[in-house]
Amino acid sequence: MKSLIRVLGAALLLWTTLCVAQQPATQESAAPDSLKGVQLKGKAPVNPNTLRVVLPRAQEATLSNGLRVALLEDHKLPTFSLQLLLTGGGLDDPANQHGLAMVTASLLREGTTQRTSRQIAEQLATLGGAFSAGASPSSGETSIGIGGLSENADKILAIAADVVRNPAFPEAELAKYKARFVAQLQQQRTQPGFLAQEEFMRAVYGTHPGSYVVPPEAVLRNLTRADLASYHKAHFTPNNGIVLAYGDLKLADLVQKLERAFGDWPKGDARTISLPELKPPAKARVLLVDRPGSVQTSLWLGGLGIERRNDDYFAVLVMNHILGGGPASRLFINLREDKGYTYGVYSFFNGSRFPGVMLASTDVRTQVTDGAMQELMAELRRIGSEAVSDDELKNAKRALVGGFALSLESPQTLISNLATQKIYNLPADYWDTYPQRVDAITAADVQRVAKKYYDPSRLQIVAVGDGASVKKVLEKYGTVETAAPAAAGAP
Repeated sequence: MKSLIRVLGAALLLWTTLCVAQQPATQESAAPDSLKGVQLKGKAPVNPNTLRVVLPRAQEATLSNGLRVALLEDHKLPTFSLQLLLTGGGLDDPANQHGLAMVTASLLREGTTQRTSRQIAEQLATLGGAFSAGASPSSGETSIGIGGLSENADKILAIAADVVRNPAFPEAELAKYKARFVAQLQQQRTQPGFLAQEEFMRAVYGTHPGSYVVPPEAVLRNLTRADLASYHKAHFTPNNGIVLAYGDLKLADLVQKLERAFGDWPKGDARTISLPELKPPAKARVLLVDRPGSVQTSLWLGGLGIERRNDDYFAVLVMNHILGGGPASRLFINLREDKGYTYGVYSFFNGSRFPGVMLASTDVRTQVTDGAMQELMAELRRIGSEAVSDDELKNAKRALVGGFALSLESPQTLISNLATQKIYNLPADYWDTYPQRVDAITAADVQRVAKKYYDPSRLQIVAVGDGASVKKVLEKYGTVETAAPAAAGAP
């Protein structure tokens, strides 16, 4: 009998999940003409109180060596999470060594002057601790994650401080990293989506550091232990960092623990990131990466977007959601649900210290490349030339505000939000006012930013596929330039 009840309960749960999953948060006025008869339900309203958010303020302090600390205190669980951000990242790499910050961060855990990599792993595992580090070729920071049980915070921080401050960068481990990276890169370059991303970023950014998806292979091969040590000495200093913490700690206790672990970490020169001026592509281009015999075409369309602090951020956020932000978006309904050209199609934007990209992308069967291109271009034109409907606008705001409210349950989201506020010097109440800023966006705002950032005169179209089959299709949109995949030594 008990087993029958469990089976019935599981069936009910599955049925409920399926019902919820099949309720996209949009409606018929948002759909193309061919879907006018379809009724799209699931319009659950967002509680008006969701628009009135007052998030806990971070408690802040500064260590004796200049390392800043911000804590979001929460005692629900006996754990803590900590993120150490160090100014630099790939954006501060030397011009001829793009990727140096990434490799330096990746090799931190491979041993210190006091511990081997195995000892680091075993000691952290025994304490229930975690340590990670990363930087990308186009990031403005190196990010180091530390966490574990709050009762073991002193011991975990002691290990983390050793890893951050005293990495040995063993020659053998650097050689292994290079071999793994090259093998992985060779595999990635068999994927049309990766090739499309590389070509699109080069088309939008040119020689700007933002163009790097991965470091140039030739640069990576030539990096030495001395290069990593030199980068570490210049960038890994407390006065270039900030600690963002969340969890079962009080500020006074956290400061004491950090002073014990990092307090005698000597200061260094303050780092500032200087970037070259970045302008949008001067003209529209159509670029083809030929993969003879490919059964699919990867299509990426877009251009230069916005910095994170740009006043257009919330208008772009709403516009992107309507255009291709999920399964209820225009692109998804048109190309997948109506036309059946693809399993997925989305739009995307980002922004950091420099303008990010604005793009729409999908993978389609080679035979339907023509139809997919027509619909992609039509949707990009439509959102910039026609005002979105009241229902589309309301549904997008509802989804964005509801998603934001749900995300606040995640400690990692709270730390990430705090990091964004600190990195880009946003107002202290920025996340409190996020729902109201979304709610204030109008249809005119959506149309304005779509027209501005999906400018047809500067649109970059990248296709990766069988050139013999798709070149004539692409010629409808401009002169087709044949682009070769990045060579081993190319940026």
